[in-house]
This record gives sequence, structure tokens and C-alpha cells, in this order.
Amino acid sequence: MHMNTPPRSTIRLTRRGRLVLIATGAVVAGAAVAVPLLSVETPQEKAAEAPPTLVVPEGWRASQVYEAVDKALALTPGTTRKALPGAGLKLPNDAAGNPEGYLFPATYPLDKNSTPQTLLTYMVATANKRFSGAPVAAGAQRNALNVYQAVIVASLVQAEAATKADMGKVARVVYNRLERGMPLQMDSTINYALNRSTLKTTESDTRIESPYNSYQRMGLPPTPIDNPGEEAMRAALSPTPGDWLYFVTVRPGDTRFTSSFVEHQRNVAEFNRRQSPRATPQKSPAKTPRSTSAAAR
Repeated sequence: MHMNTPPRSTIRLTRRGRLVLIATGAVVAGAAVAVPLLSVETPQEKAAEAPPTLVVPEGWRASQVYEAVDKALALTPGTTRKALPGAGLKLPNDAAGNPEGYLFPATYPLDKNSTPQTLLTYMVATANKRFSGAPVAAGAQRNALNVYQAVIVASLVQAEAATKADMGKVARVVYNRLERGMPLQMDSTINYALNRSTLKTTESDTRIESPYNSYQRMGLPPTPIDNPGEEAMRAALSPTPGDWLYFVTVRPGDTRFTSSFVEHQRNVAEFNRRQSPRATPQKSPAKTPRSTSAAAR
């Protein structure tokens, strides 16, 4: 189970130019026909007219957001992270001042008055707006969670689901495991603990001392592990009905969910058979990508 880091977006500020095509007059049937001056904008010029923005993709971690803000505002790396204590962000008490999960993925406008504090405040306010309200609270309660815990589940879903279509099933696996007192055993939490993004997880990785080690620790991680989007949150609130306990992406577009440990082992074995030295490895041979990988242990 691994988290794919979405591609970073950049902000382009270019000087506007204009391509002018000048056509000369032509004579048709003895009469001069005037051809007007044509002004054609290139896509780059069109983009330059739009106000600058900062794009926060779904699934980015807070650390990635901080780096993007520093870059967008041409600040020394680390400036945004250092601004956190003084930002006065309105986070849930359970967050203990950590905005992970509440830097809502969206496109944010930039202007000359933008600062790390104003941007982070805008992101958290957007998250609070999306996550507040009776439907969200009711959805969380249906799954025996508070809203902050639902955001944690949504962050797992965002990290683990191979496609948006799989999100509801991944959420169901999380709940089924929690209800049965099973550890989540999700590699995305290991990656978060180690501050990395990889499709390789080793046996020694699963023994690290961390509250985010979902192989060693029961229950949900203490905070979200990324900033989930609306689809992931919707899946966390209304998971797809099913009895699944395991899942593995055997190949792109082929994620298999099952409640059978034996069947899951067969799926993992098929995944391993598909690997070759010439293929880009998606996992350590002992691990299951995008799966609750108890089968590999």
C-alpha cells in the first residue's frame, strides 16, 4: 500500500505578448477587399492574463504544502513551516495544532498581500467549511467516529485507493478491520512516519517505533497522513457495503478486494509473478502494494 505523490503545479508569471498577423489587401473582381488586422493569443499569453494561484492537489502532505507556499511567495525554504505557531489556525482540539488533513486541496488566489499565514488560514477555513455541518457529523457518527477521525480515514483512503472508484471499498476495509480489532497494516502510514513516498516497504520498515506504524499499533493513526479531497471524505462517510479485509492492485486498473486471507495470498502471488527485472518495481517482494498486507507477513 503506497501513496502516490501528486505532481506539483507551478505558477507562471510571464510578460504578455501578442502575435500579430498582418494580411495585405487583395483584389477580387476589380474591387479591393480589406482584410482586418488579426490578433491571435498563444496559450502562454492567455495564461499570463490569469491571476497567479497556488494549486494544492488532493493527497499532498502538509510538508509539501509548506514547500509550495515558500516557492510561490519566493520565500526562504522553511519560512511557512516556521510561521505555523503564529498563524492562529482554527483547528479541531484533537489536531493539537497540527494542520495535516485541514490544508484543503483547492486552487488559492495569490496577490501582493499573500503571506504564509493568510494562505494557511484560507486553506483551514476552506476545510472547516467543507467538513462542518450536519451531514458530515452524521456520516462520521454512523461509523462511530468524530469528524476529525473521519478526516483521518479519508486521508488513508486518499493515499491507498488506486482509483476514485476504489475509495468506498478502501474505506470499508478500514472500518472492517477496526471493527474486528485488526491492525490496519497500511504501508502509507509507514511512508508518512518515514517522511517518504515509495512503493517499497521492507520487513524492517514495519518494525519502526512510531505512532504511525499501523503494523505495530492498533486503531487509526494519531493524525491524518495527507490532505484528502472531497471524494475521499465522501467515501469515509459513506463507505461501500462489503466484507472485505484485504486488497491488492495486481496491475493498473485491477485492484482486488477480498475477505479471504487465502484468496488474498493468491492475488499477492499473482502480483509478484507479474514483476520482472525490466518492470518498474512497485513493491518489495515481501509486501503488497495498495493492500492491507497481512498476507505478506
